[in-house]
Amino acid sequence: MLAKVCGLTAVDDVAVAVGAGADAIGVVINRTSARAVDEDLARRIVAAADGAVDTVLVVNDMPAAQAAHLAHQVGVSVLQLHGTYTPEDFADATAIFPRIWRATSLAHAPDLRVGAYGEEALLLDAPRPGSGEQWDLTALGDGAPEGHWILAGGLRPDNVAAAIAQARPWGVDVSSGVESAPGVKDHGLIREFLAQVCAASR
Repeated sequence: MLAKVCGLTAVDDVAVAVGAGADAIGVVINRTSARAVDEDLARRIVAAADGAVDTVLVVNDMPAAQAAHLAHQVGVSVLQLHGTYTPEDFADATAIFPRIWRATSLAHAPDLRVGAYGEEALLLDAPRPGSGEQWDLTALGDGAPEGHWILAGGLRPDNVAAAIAQARPWGVDVSSGVESAPGVKDHGLIREFLAQVCAASR
């Protein structure tokens, strides 16, 4: 099962996440998130991974084509377009940058078919991304996505195993659930979270 630790804000977070078994790390560049970093820090965080895991640039408030160019500049392997981007936006981005993940929530009544917008993977988040709120997984009913979809939103070391058992995603994504304060990753919680994911995926 893919495990992504998102919203890294310090270079020393990378070795902890990779060493504990993360498959992907994420950096956020936007105007509003407590986890937003500038382009220079994003580039240093990505470089610290040294190709050991997927590196993901998360954006939600810039044009898709601009985000795709920024993904090249930062050096990530994946661009995650988060929010209400359209199929046309995805087409614009994919023409520039090949690996795109689509992130949305049930609040937007999204198309739950993985690849519907040409994306490689689909991430389902809480209605307020980064809030730490876990959403009601029963809302998926029998309509959970198939294939490469990632569960996010309010996941923590103490609830991720149950969430995996209930939703059966292809991957999970954590950010606020492994923090000691907004934007400050707790290395012990990162290790604990990834250990829980590993055990649950077995």
